[in-house]
Amino acid sequence: MTLDERGVLPSITAFPLVGRQSELETLLSAVRRRPSVVFVEGESGIGKSRLLAEATARASQEGMTVLWGVCHPLREPMPYGPVLEALRGIRAGLTAEVGPSAGVLRGWLPELADVLPPVAPEAAQSRPDGYRMVQGVRAVLQAVASAVLVVEDLQWADEGTRELLLTLARDLPADTALVATYRLEDLPEGTPILGAPYQRPPGVSGAEISLRPLSETDVCSLAEAALGTGACRRLGRVLHERSSGLPLLVEEDLITLGHRGQRSGPATVGSDGDWSLALEQAEIPRGLRDAVLERVGGLGAPGVALVEAAAVLAVPSSCSLLREVAGLEAEEAEAGLVDALHASVLRESGPDLYGFRHALAQQVVYADLLGPQRNHLHRRAVQALWSQPVPPLVQIAHHTGATGDRTAWLHQAQAAADQAIGRGDDGTAAGILHEMFAEPRLEARLRSWAALSLSRIAYNRIEYSSTVATLRKILADPQLPPVTRGEIRLNLGLILRNQGLDMSGHQEIEKAIPELEAERPELAARGMAALAMVEDDRPMTEALRWMDRAERTVARSTDEAARAAIRTNRLTVMADIADGRVWALLDALPRHAEDPEILRQTSRALFNCGMYGLRLGHDQRAVALLKEGAQMANLADSPFLDCLTRLYLLVAEWLAGRWEALDERFASLVAEFPDMPQAQALEAYVDGGIMAARGRLAQAWDAYTSVVSAWKKGHEVLWLYLGAAGGARVRLAQGDPRAAWSAVGPALEVLRRGGRWTWGTGLVPAAVEAAVALGRRAEAEALTAEAEQGLVGRDAPAATAELHVCRGLLALDVEPLLAQEEFGFTAALYEHIGRPYLMTRAAERAAVALITVDPEEAGRELMSAAERYTRLTATSDAARCQQALRSLGLAQPSSRGRRGYGGQLSPREREVAQLLAGGAGNRDIAQALFLSPRTVEHHVASVLRKLGITDRKAVRSVLAGYDA
Repeated sequence: MTLDERGVLPSITAFPLVGRQSELETLLSAVRRRPSVVFVEGESGIGKSRLLAEATARASQEGMTVLWGVCHPLREPMPYGPVLEALRGIRAGLTAEVGPSAGVLRGWLPELADVLPPVAPEAAQSRPDGYRMVQGVRAVLQAVASAVLVVEDLQWADEGTRELLLTLARDLPADTALVATYRLEDLPEGTPILGAPYQRPPGVSGAEISLRPLSETDVCSLAEAALGTGACRRLGRVLHERSSGLPLLVEEDLITLGHRGQRSGPATVGSDGDWSLALEQAEIPRGLRDAVLERVGGLGAPGVALVEAAAVLAVPSSCSLLREVAGLEAEEAEAGLVDALHASVLRESGPDLYGFRHALAQQVVYADLLGPQRNHLHRRAVQALWSQPVPPLVQIAHHTGATGDRTAWLHQAQAAADQAIGRGDDGTAAGILHEMFAEPRLEARLRSWAALSLSRIAYNRIEYSSTVATLRKILADPQLPPVTRGEIRLNLGLILRNQGLDMSGHQEIEKAIPELEAERPELAARGMAALAMVEDDRPMTEALRWMDRAERTVARSTDEAARAAIRTNRLTVMADIADGRVWALLDALPRHAEDPEILRQTSRALFNCGMYGLRLGHDQRAVALLKEGAQMANLADSPFLDCLTRLYLLVAEWLAGRWEALDERFASLVAEFPDMPQAQALEAYVDGGIMAARGRLAQAWDAYTSVVSAWKKGHEVLWLYLGAAGGARVRLAQGDPRAAWSAVGPALEVLRRGGRWTWGTGLVPAAVEAAVALGRRAEAEALTAEAEQGLVGRDAPAATAELHVCRGLLALDVEPLLAQEEFGFTAALYEHIGRPYLMTRAAERAAVALITVDPEEAGRELMSAAERYTRLTATSDAARCQQALRSLGLAQPSSRGRRGYGGQLSPREREVAQLLAGGAGNRDIAQALFLSPRTVEHHVASVLRKLGITDRKAVRSVLAGYDA
């Protein structure tokens, strides 16, 4: 921008980007490498929006579709408003049909009804919040080519928007970049920008850009771009001193000088010295306040009145609303608005919507108003807003509170929160309710209402930690009535128990029952039924007593949703104890209902019984239930169930022998739901199993130890059983039965107290194998007998297969043919269940039992087992079979230094390299592959030579490039 022929600066509406080249390149690089998540942080006025404007302009030129939404400090209830605002711009970027999940957005984006799919009838019964909203947004973004989703001023986002963006960022569509700006100083200390810690999942790129003030040189460049090459260092120095390097303040000074020049003519300003002198001699303090107020002071009376009205309204508003609050006639208002727009005090932010260029300018004008002026304008704003066709209750509550009338504010706040909840905007509602709950003079009725509403909102949230903190804070209020406290406590207990796997949750539930039983029997019954499913060391008879009590209690209620919840818990308990009648009852559950809570309970029943089906060994039935439950969870808006379903379907993949990329799929899901302890524990358990099968025993032990740690932290007893069993198998593979016996000891004590013999966790066979190896035969026989007694009349195929393993282990040294028969029966059971790895393990045991009876047949069976292990990539297990074959003289003779591979890694060398990449030492490798230490030394040296390295620590990175 340069001076015109009169020496006057034109009206400045945009400035060049200076001093931000590095940040611009970083931002552009990130959005080009999609999927990516970028955060841009900086104080107000630092140039975040300007940086994004430049970057997105270039992104658009490169064919990317830019979708832009803004968070506002004051807004009306609309769930996920900034994201929905951004999605309104998708039409031009659509390159594919939008997926069915996006149907939930039709009601919120009517202008896109022709490109959005219809909403499913079942889904239409529940509001589109939580996980279904995330899935809908994902479906839209997946249909947009090269999408760049920008959300500005995230520090003002409501909780719902933060959760949506957090969940979306953990599972971005492959061709989407998410860019968010925020001001760190406006966040509560220690609060992550998305409300919970975020880590980029594997395969997601991005950046965290922090903007700093401009240097004096940068400010000089900006002045030269605006004023021409005549600008010198003196002006730049003055501008830098006045602005402290904030680009916004520099621009405001330049705009002010331009308008001063237009009013005074070129005699006042023209050269660089004139410009700087004008600033130095300004009879006003430095900074933004001076620049804004000087421009406001240059307006006529109608313009000033409109600007003051805009400052009080605080959000972009129509001309008619500004006029009404300012108390102007139509012609006066129109002239004043034109005046304010020409002076760059206000800007048009949308069709008939006018507001300040930035929030700081609004704050300057508002702060300059005298108290009586502010109160008068707030009262006029309330009157004007009530006259709107749909009164914006959140804004009305804000203006009522600003007048100091707390009683009236509480009345309006309740109405606003009710409106927000009714519209599904839990984020806005939560903010209002928190403010109400903090009011010391809040009457008991409103306090109970606010606390209950807040607890129900918290219960439906995805993010676990902040939900628990919110509910605990509410419970600390001594003024809560008992029944209100009971419902809030029940919500807290269920979240602790179900989402956090925190067994202290059942203590909260027990406390809640007497607080609810008299007045809210349906809620008390839900608590009782929840206690029936607590998986600790209590005997199952106690769980059944709780279940019977819950059914008697809910019979007093007409609440069909509560009855459905109790029915689901009864089915869950039946599955837990392997009652075979449960499967027919599941088929009779309703798959269609007007009440979404009925659908959610059906979804929960399908998931629970599918999960227990995997533990019991009904794998095919379990997978079908989990998949159907996943569909129901999507309809019933249950992100918690959807996450768990996906987790257990991955476990089913592992059991079925489909191990390819399983670690990456688990890592991606854990990254998507980092606040779900189940995800982390299951990932560690499956990782431990795969690493043990591949000979990475030290890492497998660490993984199983972390699984046991989940139980030690108060989580359910399953993790103790799985972790102890896995750890014992590792110690047995290392030839240390004493350590294996120590590993299973605590778990056996808990198992005997709780009596869950129906779960096929591998604990009992591992304990029997360790006991037999230590010569503790009597204890092994007693344990086997207990397991057999615990399975009488139970439909538990996996535990039954493990019982036959125990019998085979007991017979192995005394009756090899009986052992072979037991192991053979085990292999047949696992084949029927659909678990090829465990089937092969049983077949290998059967072959070993035959060695002393029929070595040739044993050899054939061992060869077959080795081949199956190899197909499963269970390299250590395959090596164990090969070692047994060598001892029988049946293995192929080794051809050391095989010429056919040349400079390439041989299959054995690749196995060694993979173990090296995992951090295994020579001793570990020898143990895993059943090789002599000298042979391992030879293979390691060959691997290093062929990879062209000398440091074994570099094998991991080099091997990745070797395989690429």
